[in-house]
Amino acid sequence: KRKTMKRKSLNLLLIVATISATVGCKKGYLDTAPSGAITPDMVYGTIAAVNSSLTATYYSTFAFAGGNGNTGHDNFGHKAIDLASDLMGNDMIVNTQGYGWFNRDYQYTEWTLPTAAGRPDKAWAFYYDVSAQVNKLLDATANQQVTPDLEKARGEALGIRAWAAYNLINLFQQTYKGNETKPGVPYYTSSLDPLKGRGTVQETYTQIIADLTQAETLLNGKTRASKINMDVSVVRGLRARVALVMEDWATAATYANLAKQPYTLMSNTVYTSRTGFSNIATSEWMWGSLITTAQATIYASFFSHMDPSQTSYAQLGGQKKIPKSLYDAIPFTDIRKQVFTTPGTGNANFPDYSQKKHLVPTVGSWAADYLYMRASEMYLIQAEALARQGQDAPARTVLEQMVTLRNPAYSAASFSGTSLINEILLQRRIELWGEGFSLIDIKRSGAGLNRTTGANNHGAPNFNPIVYTLPAASPLYLMKIPQREIDNNPLIPAGAQNP
Repeated sequence: KRKTMKRKSLNLLLIVATISATVGCKKGYLDTAPSGAITPDMVYGTIAAVNSSLTATYYSTFAFAGGNGNTGHDNFGHKAIDLASDLMGNDMIVNTQGYGWFNRDYQYTEWTLPTAAGRPDKAWAFYYDVSAQVNKLLDATANQQVTPDLEKARGEALGIRAWAAYNLINLFQQTYKGNETKPGVPYYTSSLDPLKGRGTVQETYTQIIADLTQAETLLNGKTRASKINMDVSVVRGLRARVALVMEDWATAATYANLAKQPYTLMSNTVYTSRTGFSNIATSEWMWGSLITTAQATIYASFFSHMDPSQTSYAQLGGQKKIPKSLYDAIPFTDIRKQVFTTPGTGNANFPDYSQKKHLVPTVGSWAADYLYMRASEMYLIQAEALARQGQDAPARTVLEQMVTLRNPAYSAASFSGTSLINEILLQRRIELWGEGFSLIDIKRSGAGLNRTTGANNHGAPNFNPIVYTLPAASPLYLMKIPQREIDNNPLIPAGAQNP
């Protein structure tokens, strides 16, 4: 007879939906042993069952409430975190108060709430749930006969675990460089692990790299079934992201270049269409979620908060805009200017400067895919990493390969040294607008928050963000550790809370 666990940790919460066969017993957060009727060998005994488990995990990345039981319409997995992170940057404006979803992120109050309804609790539960799902798979298959298909499945699981940890460490701590000895996040590598404390930032990144390194080995040369699955290019893209934050420029440049090789940048026609950023079949998409009408989470979705072309939270006052200052920095010869509403042409649904980049493919349908990684990001990582090493000529070449497709008149010839790095960072802001990178770029660059004000920038007549400037390494960039974790994990006491 199993003993009742006296302490339960939020970070080991499991979604029962991993495989339908696992449904049937009510468990505590730490009670990860299967019921008496179902053994791990039965659940993961065939490669079909293993792959079904992985598919369920991929589906959970866009699930409404994402496993933590909070059914607010701002809780739809990873893209909810992406949107919140962009709203905390310099480059996304909220038109009016609307229904209020995500407004506290924009005003820098939401991440200070450790309560069960706050964004930190949602993010913590979501990423640890995803990690717990793949840990069960990795544990159950550890001693199975090695086959190429099993290697592929385990490689995907390791990649997912590293992805979850990378997001957690960047939400709950400052950037890597200069903060290596500060508290990290618990990193569970088995469903049987005891409770863990925060460790250090460096320890967290060391394990992320170890998981990605092993995943790359297992996935190399193997073909995936769909872009919803991680493959070796996605793992290499994640390795490039990690290296960029760590300021390991040589590794970032190498892996970004490797990651982008299989992909063709989308055409300008696709870029400015309704499908460029909502269809996983787009040529340069590396990884995303394929979301059908049956799987769509309707109002609790990324596109409900972004696309004002149909009845949605965006249409009902929550339109997202680009600041005039950044819009003006995009030349008229650059087609990326076209994914924002031209001043003087706006209407009730699309006010001036409203975004038109993230739209559902068909008005009246909620079938719209979620983007997690694409090749243009890899060009920008490679260019920045080269420039940071003083390799200006190759950095300019890589940058121009991407930007001249969008703007044939573009040339990076006049940029070198610091000016080249700043130009690459500007191109990141333009190219990756609305894709979830704003806050992490503020943190890793040390630039701090500097929201432009005045007509058609942040503030009146748009919704007031309250906070316009913050110094580098402000504690407001960090999510609070959820109170439920502090209450139930003795290795993360109140004294371990973020400032």
